Amino acid sequence: MKALVMTAYGRLEYLDVAAPEIGPGDVLVRVKACGICGSDVHGLGGSTGRRLPPVIMGHEASGLIAATGSEVRGLLAGARVAFDPNIFCGACYFCRRGKPNICDQRRYLGVSCAEFRMDGAFAEYVALPQRVIYPIPDAVSFEQAALLEPLSVVVHAVGRLAPQLGDRALVIGAGAIGLFTVQVLRLAGCERIMVTDLDPGRLELARQLGADETIAADPPGVVEAVLRQTDGRGADVVVDAVGTATTVGLAVECARRAGSVGLTGNLSPAAELPLQRVVMRELTVRGSCYSSSEYPASLALLAQGRIDVNRLISAVVPLSEAGAWFAKLKGGRSGLLKVVVTP
Repeated sequence: MKALVMTAYGRLEYLDVAAPEIGPGDVLVRVKACGICGSDVHGLGGSTGRRLPPVIMGHEASGLIAATGSEVRGLLAGARVAFDPNIFCGACYFCRRGKPNICDQRRYLGVSCAEFRMDGAFAEYVALPQRVIYPIPDAVSFEQAALLEPLSVVVHAVGRLAPQLGDRALVIGAGAIGLFTVQVLRLAGCERIMVTDLDPGRLELARQLGADETIAADPPGVVEAVLRQTDGRGADVVVDAVGTATTVGLAVECARRAGSVGLTGNLSPAAELPLQRVVMRELTVRGSCYSSSEYPASLALLAQGRIDVNRLISAVVPLSEAGAWFAKLKGGRSGLLKVVVTP
């Protein structure tokens, strides 16, 4: 089969590789669409330590069932499916407590690190256990279904924050995660949603997708704007969808007393936490890792048209040309948000 292989840091090659084999409980999926995630772009440069070459990256994907193992039931060849890239065991301490996202034995599609290596979906075929497979309705395209993974990450993160009806929220970062967060916060009942980002084009898109106020990403100006919009209190809920020392500090600074801060971005492996402010203002700070059984709910939101995913897709390109689009994404090409690859 054809695959896009990261053969070295900074190098992607379109190669012929062996198709994956499936076990008795596995499903072989012919990939029809796979989104390029920011973690893939950063992984190509070697900054994350989670993409050790050689590896086939790609985890935001959908496709057609090509074959099933002897123990698979209820799934037939030709069915349209999406899949959770978090490969959990289903039996460990955390899985038994409904936390498969932090499974003791978890592996992640398209990730190669010290603990495990698992080739991903920038390829014609990928093999997965049945328990992570989800049929998709005809009303949802393969390209839309490929973005179920980032949407489910946001549904999980917002669920952990549990915003209340009438809350005022701030989203830091208007990338795909931030723009999904705007929409999910609106569905959760937030009265006013503010978004800050460096890119004016992304801020305009955030407004089109439901943001009430967009703020240029100048930290003192952001704090002042949030205070103006919240009667001087600060935001009830703040979501940092970037994950740097600056944005973590900004998230804490913008939250009201007894407010909630959600950390979904992690561009930096470490960031200083303004501990005194967190303690004295009694803030709740919640990290959020992947998704945890939110695929069905996220799929329902897509199927019902309650989430606009189409405006997040900037381009749909063949797998053979994906390397060039990685370069465009790394270079921060203006107006480019989500690129979907079709093997």
